[in-house]
Amino acid sequence: MNNGRFAIPAKVTDWSIAVGVAALQLGTGLSGPHPSESREVMGVALLAAGALALTARRRAPLAVLAVAGMSAVGYQAAGFEVLAVSYLVAVYSAVRAGHRTVTVAASAALPVVLLLTALVFPGGPAREALVHARTTLEIAWLIAAFAAGEAVRQAERRADQAEYTREETARRRADEERLRIARELHDSLTHQISVIKVQSEVAVHLARRRGEQVPQALLTIQEAGREATRELRATLEALRDDATTPPLGLEHIPHLVEQFRTTGLKAALTIEGHPHPVPAAVGRTAYRIVQESLTNISRHAAATTASVLIDHRPGALAIRVDDDGETTQDTPPTPGLGLLGMRERVTALGGHLRTEPRRAGGFSVQAELPLSGAS
Repeated sequence: MNNGRFAIPAKVTDWSIAVGVAALQLGTGLSGPHPSESREVMGVALLAAGALALTARRRAPLAVLAVAGMSAVGYQAAGFEVLAVSYLVAVYSAVRAGHRTVTVAASAALPVVLLLTALVFPGGPAREALVHARTTLEIAWLIAAFAAGEAVRQAERRADQAEYTREETARRRADEERLRIARELHDSLTHQISVIKVQSEVAVHLARRRGEQVPQALLTIQEAGREATRELRATLEALRDDATTPPLGLEHIPHLVEQFRTTGLKAALTIEGHPHPVPAAVGRTAYRIVQESLTNISRHAAATTASVLIDHRPGALAIRVDDDGETTQDTPPTPGLGLLGMRERVTALGGHLRTEPRRAGGFSVQAELPLSGAS
């Protein structure tokens, strides 16, 4: 977050630090006692290499730690007695990235490597190597670099946790608001549908008492009112999270398909894969996808057959509903609230939804719901 302040890019900061450390190490090394000829060239190259490696300290902190440490060993062996500033910065960066154990182990091993290097090269006795290790890798400096990196890491971790908490609070408030709106909508619709249901039942009752034939439209209104009332009651129970009444889920899909068969739709259900329990949210969403798809087919598609496929895949549940209605690729249907609600449910679970006309005619709804992370 910028907060209106001027922010320096990370690459610019890293390059500035690397160039500054290189200048400091080279200036210190060349201004004090140092070897000549080939060892001087090698030492200068290692002084610069260890510092310039800091440009990658954010992307590869452990690699930079290794390069800085080995360069410190190298220019010490060449005869440069310079405080290993590049290694201290590498220690800070590695600890900040969370690599505390590796950093401690590397820092403890570095003086040993210096000693072994001094034993290998006849021009650097062991005592002198130990002096170099003490002066160039002062334990106080290492502790300071370690502590600074740990302090920054903890601060960043607390900041991330605070940001996560704010996001969770905002998400919870949004869910509570949506729940409140849904309940108000439910109460309002329940009243209106109850009026329609009562009036239609009264009309049917009076017609039968008079011996008149009840119009089919009136019977359809009566049945639709009953079904809508049942749906709203089930929705309210789900909103209230009533543990005594389990929500409709995957195991209810066969009964749902059977219900639509009674309306004259030739609906077939196929289950593939190895059926296993799925999270409740996935089961509810799968049921709603099949329900909404079959409802659209029955009311709008002018279809005679519909096929429902439930595929249990590793880590996911796939649903596909096809029909042989009048929809073609040249005349795709206008997306309604049903498809929009279906897409919102799938997206909330991190899944994918695809709705499109079939080449052979009709419409296809395909959804894939991940099982991980759903609750």
